[in-house]
Amino acid sequence: MSEMRAKLYRGSWYAVWSDATGATQRRSLRTHDREEAERRLIDLRVAMAAPPGATTGEIVQAYLDEKKGRIADHDRLENGWKQAKASFGHLRPDQITREVCREYAQLRRLQGEGKRGRPTSDATILKELNIVRQALNWRGVQGAVFEAPSAPPPRDRHLTKAEFQKLLDACGMAHVRLFMVLALSTAGRKSAILQLTWDRVDFDRNQIRLAVVGERNRKGRALVPMTDRLRSELLKAKEAALTPYVIEYAGGPVLNIKKGFAAAVERSGLSDVTPHDLRHSAAVWMAEAGVAMDEIAQFLGHTDPRITYRVYARFSPEYLRKAASALDF
Repeated sequence: MSEMRAKLYRGSWYAVWSDATGATQRRSLRTHDREEAERRLIDLRVAMAAPPGATTGEIVQAYLDEKKGRIADHDRLENGWKQAKASFGHLRPDQITREVCREYAQLRRLQGEGKRGRPTSDATILKELNIVRQALNWRGVQGAVFEAPSAPPPRDRHLTKAEFQKLLDACGMAHVRLFMVLALSTAGRKSAILQLTWDRVDFDRNQIRLAVVGERNRKGRALVPMTDRLRSELLKAKEAALTPYVIEYAGGPVLNIKKGFAAAVERSGLSDVTPHDLRHSAAVWMAEAGVAMDEIAQFLGHTDPRITYRVYARFSPEYLRKAASALDF
């Protein structure tokens, strides 16, 4: 880990350093004043210094505590660490070897996941190992050697409009149905939909702001217009609202839609459908309708339009059409 220094970035001061892999890391010091930034930098150096003999568990827990309330998918990190803790928590970082990682991967495959006890996927194992790796990099701790399964190819499941209607018809719970309509109509991520509050639903302008004002999140959240169907669904939900959250159940916010969503998928007769597939389906539908990639990128909240081109350009009716015309004879 290189020496941590303060650096001005877009008017705010950040702590900047290189982690054990050589990658540049940056963390906001949450101030515009240089002297205050230097004071907070000293405090951060002390907080991130792993005490001699610190276990991997102590470092990971410090990492999770620091990230709590600052990232949208903190629950995913917590759940992943629950699986990895028994194998890695008691070890010093230098005791993490390729062999330890291989044994962990084998153990997780034997344990299985889900109610049906299916073998734990390599994607899940990779995420769990990465939580440990990220925490050690965060603290700048060296000595651990990781070996993880290869990342699986990205999912390419998207619903046709007929399939989506079947899914809607199979919803047994009003909040699950509203989640599906919101997710498809805004192309928002699951976390953004579940965290959406009524103060960000603008019926006058027919717009929804998926991001929280002042929120810093690497996952882009867009400002999107309402469709007529979505507006109608939201007006009904607003009349019956008991909480500030758009997606609510039993007088409280919904923390996880997984169970209700899976039940609707099973009743619909469809297979292999996840909440994220609704976002993917929305992007595919826009591409199939000939919407420009730059516009789809804005709708999805992609900060880099190249991501949108790489994933969705092939669904456009004009994809490589000009190139193919040159080959006509």
